[in-house]
Amino acid sequence: MKTLVETAVLDNGLTMEVWDRSRPIAADTTKVELYVRIPVRLERAFFPGDEAFDVVRRIWGNQIVFEYVRERTFVGNDAREAVFAELLAAFRTHTLPYLGRPGFARGVALARYREYLGNPHAYRNRLQ
Repeated sequence: MKTLVETAVLDNGLTMEVWDRSRPIAADTTKVELYVRIPVRLERAFFPGDEAFDVVRRIWGNQIVFEYVRERTFVGNDAREAVFAELLAAFRTHTLPYLGRPGFARGVALARYREYLGNPHAYRNRLQ
């Protein structure tokens, strides 16, 4: 079951979606999954030059998505909600402040460029 738990605008202007993607594994257990999604619109100013911007845009499009996933498997059905609340609380305490930083969008964009530089052959079909 996929349920949108919350949508929030971060301090840096990006919109964050928090999803509960938990699902049953067996009759008495659940895989509890917290999924966070933050779309980042590419801007030329994020990159050291036009070529880097063009490469990332050609591979991933005008928008890239930062994704954060935490999960626990084989959770008893009676503990599902408590485990999800625990994952969400840990996310809010430890990760959310980083995601709201002013340079976060630029960092995500540059990470994708470094991903390309680390293995350009993996993306050769997308650049043609």
